[in-house]
Order: sequence, then C-alpha cells, then structure tokens
Amino acid sequence: MSDRLARDFGLIPDATPTGATNAITDVAGVRVGHHTRRDGNLNTGFTAILPHGGNLFRDKVPAAVSVINGFGKSSGLMQVAELGSIETPILLTNTFSVGVGFTALVRDAIRANPAVGRETSTVNPLVCECNDGFLNDIQAMALTEADAEAALAAASGPEGTLSPTQGAVGAGTGMSCFGFKGGIGTASRRLDLAGCPFTLGALVLANFGKAGDLVLPDGRRPSPDDISDIPERGSIIIVLATDAPLASRQLRRVAQRGGAGISWLGSFWGNGSGDIALAFSTARRLPHEGAAVLETQEIAEDRIDVLFRAAAEATREAVLNALCAAPAYIGRDGHSRPSLADWLTGENKR
Repeated sequence: MSDRLARDFGLIPDATPTGATNAITDVAGVRVGHHTRRDGNLNTGFTAILPHGGNLFRDKVPAAVSVINGFGKSSGLMQVAELGSIETPILLTNTFSVGVGFTALVRDAIRANPAVGRETSTVNPLVCECNDGFLNDIQAMALTEADAEAALAAASGPEGTLSPTQGAVGAGTGMSCFGFKGGIGTASRRLDLAGCPFTLGALVLANFGKAGDLVLPDGRRPSPDDISDIPERGSIIIVLATDAPLASRQLRRVAQRGGAGISWLGSFWGNGSGDIALAFSTARRLPHEGAAVLETQEIAEDRIDVLFRAAAEATREAVLNALCAAPAYIGRDGHSRPSLADWLTGENKR
C-alpha cells in the first residue's frame, strides 16, 4: 500500500484536531484487522472492526444505522435499527461474500457463547458489503470462512491496536471510487465538551462516486482519463466510532452526518449506490442479561453539533485517505483503475 495520505497533499483544511494516529483505532478499545486475497482475477478480502476486545454478545454497545441510499445486501442492519445495539464484530467484504461472513460471525459467537441459539437467543451477525466486481472476479465466490476468521484474528491481535493499513487492502482490495482506485480509509477527530475530551473515528469502504464528480477540499476536480456516462452504481460503508456517551437515537443522527462527508466530495447518492452509515459508542456496555433498568448518560442535544461536524469531517478525510493510499491497480481481465495520488503528483509538477 502507498504511505501517502490526504494530508501529505495538503487536502485537509479542517481545524478540528485529529486523534493520535488519525484513525478509528484512536477510540480506545476499537480494533481493525484485514485479510486480503489477491491472485490473478481475485482481488478481494475481509476487513473486521471490533468495538471492544471483550465478549460483544454478552457486552453489546449502543449503535445505530443510517441508510442513506438502500441499494445494498448487508446483514444485520434491521436488528441494529430496531434494538440500537451491536453484538458481533463488524465485517466488511464484497457483495457475494456476505453469507460467508455471516456464518463466520455465528461460529465465532457460538465458540465464545455455547448457549447461543439454545439456552439463550440467536445472534445478529453484522456484515456490510460493496460490489468489487470491476476489479475482482466476484462470481468466483472465492472467500471462505477461514478468510473472515483471519480478518477477525488480525483485529484481535497486536496489529489490530495500531493505525489500520489503508487503500487496496482487506475488503477494499478490489474497490473503486470516483473512477480512481478506492478501498479502505480512516480518520479521527478529537472533541472537547465542557472540558471533557472525546474522540470520534471513521472507517470507510469507499466504492462509490461517478467518475468526474470528485471535488477536492481545495476545489479541484480530478478526473481519470476514461470518463464515461456509466451511472453511479457504487457503494460506501461508513463506520463511525466514538467514546462520547450517546443514545442510539443520537448515534443515528451522528451516522446521518456521514452522508454530509461524502456529499462534500461530490457524491449525489445515485440510484444504484448502496450508502450505509453505522455508528456506535464505546462509552457504555449493554449487558445481554442482568438488571431490568439500566442507567445511562447522553450528551445534551444542544451540544451535539461538534459530533455532527466531526462525523462529516472524518468521513470526508477517510475517503480521501482511501483514494490517496490506493496505488494504480490492474485487476480482473485487465480492468484497471488509476491512483488519485499519481494524479495529484502530476498536478503538483505542473
């Protein structure tokens, strides 16, 4: 992967400070792991996000989902919307591997909780997808449970606590964005509310945007050489994490602001685009069993704007990081995508 990110090209004018590594893992306890398959026409993988390192089924986290445009085949979103919690790691992958990810998460939950589906409830596996079929032979359905387990293992290992690799890696291996090579990107923002410090981080699977529509923060409009009239048929998955105490209803509002981040870049959320934003808070745990009444804290509504801005800013930067980190790429049947970083380097030389 390239080590060039958006700030290396001076693309981020935001004044809000970032976390220590400018990544979703700046939110304490959050971990990310990738597993990549790149072999000839196969260019795909899994990315795993762990809200915390414990037993998520037993200690759920408050969460919400915002379906910006619902052209997608994800698993688990309905229960997140209804119950306002996440109880498995989040897996990102290609469209035809959602079922594999679902099964891997069920097995992972059963290993840690043998009562699942018997003495207690079933589990809600959370798998989100984008279509990487331009660069990956998606019909091969090559990803296996072992691939998903490898991403989960990477997230729970020591490397999962570091700043995640970005660009053409894991679920982002075969993704495209605004006609350039897309993939995984991440960013974070530090907040202060009445003297209390909080962090919000974003991780995106960027596979959206019509070629020629990208608008950089400085107003430039990069375009690949082969612009066509193909409609917008991509997708983006936005995952937002924060240690700020937010109720599920408030997390849904924060998730919606991920849409502002991608619209700043020129996306209009086309008919064939699956644009999904998930948000969760690590500030409290929701026990699977226990007390009938739970105590809670939440940020006052008239102070929530700082989180809205952070969500939009971090999402925009995460997408730009995905674009800048991904190298020029040749995938299935010789299909190719240029690198935004190469375009920017050329621009800087002129």
